[in-house]
Amino acid sequence: MLILDCHVHLNNYNELDTSKKILSLEERVNALLESMYNNDIDYSIILSSYKVDINRPSTSEIIDVIKKHVDKLGVVAGFSIDNHTNEDLKNYRKWLKDGYIKGIKIYCGYEHYYPYDERYQRAYDMCIEYGTPLMVHTGDTFSNTAKIKYSHPLNIDDVAVDNPELNIIMCHLGNPWIIDCQEILYKNRNVYADISGLFVGEFTSTAETHYIMKIKELLNYVDAQHPLLYGSDWPISNMSSYLSFVEKLELDQESSDLLMFKNAESIFKL
Repeated sequence: MLILDCHVHLNNYNELDTSKKILSLEERVNALLESMYNNDIDYSIILSSYKVDINRPSTSEIIDVIKKHVDKLGVVAGFSIDNHTNEDLKNYRKWLKDGYIKGIKIYCGYEHYYPYDERYQRAYDMCIEYGTPLMVHTGDTFSNTAKIKYSHPLNIDDVAVDNPELNIIMCHLGNPWIIDCQEILYKNRNVYADISGLFVGEFTSTAETHYIMKIKELLNYVDAQHPLLYGSDWPISNMSSYLSFVEKLELDQESSDLLMFKNAESIFKL
């Protein structure tokens, strides 16, 4: 079975282990490829951030560093109201057209704006034009300066209704508001969700039990529709632990295929 991880990063997260040295961007790519190889991951999508600094590479830097690995790696470009310019959007348009990026992501919560803020619409229109998805951070954040009222999954309903041709992926199942996420998925057939970043590091048995119940409840609620995509949030979350967690969901073959690769193949046009 193919495995497509739709949610990984090349950021340095030094707070996870301060004893580790800061890796160069190329070293981070190699670490990602090694983790993919060790866990039989066929393809991963790297998300660039809402800002660029020493720990967060730009979209152009990521495109450049993965040129030798485009059979294994793709890119979704982070976009923000505060930190990206009209020139960035011009580049995104060119990269979408040429296939260098597979979609755009916004970071509500980290950025203190609701997803229905009209200043994001230019990015949405671009995704619609090129038939590529919009990824949106939803739920808890990995920052104490974020404001989570902006990242609540119910905010996605406005965007989905106002942009019916836009495929939207809610990242992280809106965790901890998974029950609200499932209503958005049930109501809006143009909305999907990835299961990434539910737990930092390796799952505990308690966390596994909790999220298995939540995901099964979600799939029962949305019924015939299966709107989930596999994502790990590596390196924040451990790849092998994530795959072990997914196995314990005990999905039937059709549901497993949709989760692990078919939905991603379709939405990202892989």
